[in-house]
Amino acid sequence: MFFAGIDLHKQSITVCVVDKDRNVLKRKRLMCANEVAIVAFFKELGCFRAVVEATASHEWFVKLIESLADKVLLAHPGKLRIIAESTQKSDRLDAQILAEFLALGMIPTSYRPTPRQRDHRCLVRQRNTVQRRITSVKNRIRRILSNHNADRRDLFTKAGQQFVRTYDLSAADRFSMNQLIAEWEFFCQQLKAANQALKEFANTAPIRERHQRELLQSIPGVGFVTTEVVLSEIADIDRFDSQKQVVAYAGLAPGQRESAGKSKELHIEKSGSRHLRWALVESAWQLVYRVPRWKTIYERLKKRLKSKKAIVAIARRLLGMMVAIMKSGEPFSATHQPA
Repeated sequence: MFFAGIDLHKQSITVCVVDKDRNVLKRKRLMCANEVAIVAFFKELGCFRAVVEATASHEWFVKLIESLADKVLLAHPGKLRIIAESTQKSDRLDAQILAEFLALGMIPTSYRPTPRQRDHRCLVRQRNTVQRRITSVKNRIRRILSNHNADRRDLFTKAGQQFVRTYDLSAADRFSMNQLIAEWEFFCQQLKAANQALKEFANTAPIRERHQRELLQSIPGVGFVTTEVVLSEIADIDRFDSQKQVVAYAGLAPGQRESAGKSKELHIEKSGSRHLRWALVESAWQLVYRVPRWKTIYERLKKRLKSKKAIVAIARRLLGMMVAIMKSGEPFSATHQPA
């Protein structure tokens, strides 16, 4: 059995092959555009295992060689710190370290979503991108009107848009405003199309995924958008052994610093998906407004942590409850309490 470490870049890959005793047998630099040469190189290895870092563009490469390999592992970039912190960093060294860690069985692996999970995540993130663009355009429209002391709460209703279109602006401001309105209308159409694509995707869900949607939407304040974000970003709830693991994955776990027997709680780690954190915080606010028991918990936390930290703490507990509900298969009820 040979062990291949691959340092993957946009234009090229650097491969280092070692044996079980970590003796370097081969080194090779191949161009990503030449897939025939890549396949030919790995075919010549015979029985081998490979490892590549889970970068944004790894999927095409894994698909290309996985039928040739005994096993292809995705290395977790954040956990494989020895490469990132190396003072003698190079593509050759990175590939060799990956190969040696693979031979030792010490690769910290990263989860590889299924094709359906990847498609789901793609649709959800595209929808969120469109939503952020809508928010950005609306803020710029408000900025122009604020310069004229003409901003109003109902700007994006029918009456508000009539006001925007007829308000007396300078030629430059009117030109900018007309373009921004056109942008806003375009992105609103894109958001409608993205929502429709997500609904059609949900309609093709297997039974278990469909049931998980129903479970999540039984929670007050958790609607269509939050449900899709949580399901797509977490992917497979069974890959986590505990609520703490999911919270850490979402980047909602507070960091800690300990010295001389004293510990201090730091800010949340923010190591996971920002889409997931955003959705959980938004849903946490809704849960606090709708469920008295959760509002009481929030008010108590607010006195000690202030509002922003308090709502993050509620989001963290909400995620824990979501995990418990999905694992148990029981919908939300009034007896559910913050974890």
